[in-house]
Amino acid sequence: MHDDVVDLRDFYATSLGQVARRMIRRRLRLLWPDVGNLRVLGIGYATPYLRLFQGEAERVLALMPASQGVLSWPPDGPNLVALADEAELPLADNSIDRVLLVHALEGSEQVRNLLKEVWRVLAGGGRLLVVVPNRRGIWARVDRTPFGHGHPYTPAQLSRLLRDERFTPERSAAALFVPPTGSRMILRAASAWESVGERWFTRFAGVALLEASKQIYAPVKPVPVRIPRRRPVLAPLPQGATLIDGWRRRP
Repeated sequence: MHDDVVDLRDFYATSLGQVARRMIRRRLRLLWPDVGNLRVLGIGYATPYLRLFQGEAERVLALMPASQGVLSWPPDGPNLVALADEAELPLADNSIDRVLLVHALEGSEQVRNLLKEVWRVLAGGGRLLVVVPNRRGIWARVDRTPFGHGHPYTPAQLSRLLRDERFTPERSAAALFVPPTGSRMILRAASAWESVGERWFTRFAGVALLEASKQIYAPVKPVPVRIPRRRPVLAPLPQGATLIDGWRRRP
C-alpha cells in the first residue's frame, strides 16, 4: 500500500527528509548527468527529485498512483502532475526517454503490471531508474520514514525483477548511509557518512538505485515447416500373382 501523499510531503519538509533528498539527488545526477532534450517521467512520489532535471530536459512530467493521492507540482509554475492508475499509464507507446520510480515499487500492489506499463511507454533505448528501500539497510527497519514502509528489495532481487519484465540492468548505486535520526549533529555530517558508506558499507545503504534499459528483441521470422511427401511403398507381389487394374490377383 502506498503512503499518503500528505505524509510524503511532510517527511520531505523535515530536516531528515531534506538530507535524504540531497543525498539521493546527488546519486541521481551521477547516473543521469545529462538529460538534455529528453522527456523525463517520474512515477510514485518523485517530485522532490524532478526539479533536478527541469530547465534541462525537453519535458518533465509526474504521475502519482491513485491509492497515494496527488499534489500539484511545481508550486511556482503550471501543474505537471496527474493522478493515474499505475497499471494503465495515460501515455502513448514509446513516448518517454527516462522514467524515474521513487516511492513507487515498494508500495505497489501491481508491481509487474506497473513495470509492463513503464516498458510500454519507454522509447527504444529509453532508461528506467528505480529507487527502493534496501532490505539490508537501517532505513528499511525504521518506520518513521517512508523508506521503512512497503516491500524493500536487495539489489539482486530488484535486478531479477527487472530482467523478468524485459529490462536489462545497466548500473547500480547506493545512497543514504546516514542513520535515520533527527540529530542535528549527525545530519550535519551526512556527507561524511555518505563518503564512508560508499567506500566500505555499500551493502547497508538505506536505498538501492538501479538503472535499466528497455530490452527490445528483433522480430523472429517464422520458419516454414516442410511436411515430407509420402512416397509409395513398393512391395513385391506373391509368387504367381498378377496385377490387374490396381488389384492383386492370385492364380
